[in-house]
Amino acid sequence: MLYIVGLGLGDEKDITVKGLEAVKSCDRIYLEAYTSILTVPKEQLEKLYGKPVLVADREMVESDLNAILEGADKINVAFLVVGDPYGATTHTDLVLRAKELNIPVTSIHNAFHHERMSDAVVSSSTTTAKQSQSCFFLDNWRPDSFYDKIKLNRNIKLHTLCLLDIKVKEQSLENMARGRKIYEPPRYMTVNQAVEQLLEVEDKRQEGVYSRNTIGVGMSRVGAPDQRIIAGTLEELLDADFGEPLHSLVIAGEMHFLEADILRTFAINVETFNKFAQVSDH
Repeated sequence: MLYIVGLGLGDEKDITVKGLEAVKSCDRIYLEAYTSILTVPKEQLEKLYGKPVLVADREMVESDLNAILEGADKINVAFLVVGDPYGATTHTDLVLRAKELNIPVTSIHNAFHHERMSDAVVSSSTTTAKQSQSCFFLDNWRPDSFYDKIKLNRNIKLHTLCLLDIKVKEQSLENMARGRKIYEPPRYMTVNQAVEQLLEVEDKRQEGVYSRNTIGVGMSRVGAPDQRIIAGTLEELLDADFGEPLHSLVIAGEMHFLEADILRTFAINVETFNKFAQVSDH
């Protein structure tokens, strides 16, 4: 049996009871370690499970699925995913490969980013629409496809959750071209970097989708004891301290008055929040 187990977003204790029972029944346990990160080292997982945990990096997950699936038709193998098992399309490939090999698959779900972020800002699922993914800008590559998703949401007064870029075990173009397995240090986009890029694209396209006075909510390490939630204008968020990764950003649309009441408690400056927040009375 192959178990695909969601770990949630916080620490080793966020796993469900069903997930923990499944993991403890497994002969091999892999931790997917490139689409997201836990707030604790894998040693804490090993202590809870009473078994070793093997790190499955990008290269293994994308190029060596057979190693993960080896023997899973006769023994139990766990593939642990931060968040929910299908938060990244890569994990679907593993399931399809298992089915091709007639390996039974059981998925055990958990909280994913958009659910936990919505909980964090006390925002109902009916007011958050399409997600937007923000990538690190390069000197010769500055994608702005996220702008159109934010525009679509703001035209109908919805919030937008921006999932920020993660670069883990990435190669430089030179090393990739030369076939050298030399990897760049990990990078995690901050709310500050995301806001800077958002404003750069608005300055370029000038469609008035948002401005420096638009209200945003920056979040870091949601679900961990040191999580941070900070609300303010995009201008204010540029210089806010969000601490360690991972970070996410919500571009606020029209808020229910209860949403505004809660977010006001996280505001950098209540006066500017009250001035620029778009709030409905029903």
